[in-house]
Amino acid sequence: MPDTLLKFAVIAIGLLTLLYFGRRWLRRRRRPRPLPAVDLTLDVESLGTAGPPAEGVLVKFYNVPVHLAAIVVAPAGRLTELPPPDRLDAVFEAIVPGLGQAVVDHRPLIRRWPVQLSSTGFAHSFFRHVKLPGEGGKGTPWCAAAGMVKVNDQPVTVGLVLRSQSANNLGQTIVESETKWLDLVRIRLPQ
Repeated sequence: MPDTLLKFAVIAIGLLTLLYFGRRWLRRRRRPRPLPAVDLTLDVESLGTAGPPAEGVLVKFYNVPVHLAAIVVAPAGRLTELPPPDRLDAVFEAIVPGLGQAVVDHRPLIRRWPVQLSSTGFAHSFFRHVKLPGEGGKGTPWCAAAGMVKVNDQPVTVGLVLRSQSANNLGQTIVESETKWLDLVRIRLPQ
């Protein structure tokens, strides 16, 4: 009788061990693989040295003529998506009327980022990944602005990288509300 009890105990321990390791193996297999990290870095120095164009649409940032060097767009919130690339003009026009034509004339680099949960978080991430030379662009021709706009009641976060003809102290600006873009960026269409 004790040998039989010992055999049942060994079999029970063996089955429990198999069950334990089997469950661990199944759990490990069900875990989704992490998505590959998206490189959000934008090398500002690679954007060239062009100042504002002599002809075409004139873009001013704080009344300083600038070249629109790059635009970063990302959906905001939990369930939003960006418009397809051929329909981003609606986003540009939501920032400032006429900016869509400036994009055609200035031909900036356009980057799409993954979903952002808040416009403030996007702005800080934008400035961290799009490093302007100097102290946040101050004392250089580079400046940038980041904030949110709404396109058909969908929030979209936007970052602009701009370059003036000469050094300035404009630096980095967080656009607090979608209507503040109109205070910062001015567009003059050719006549």
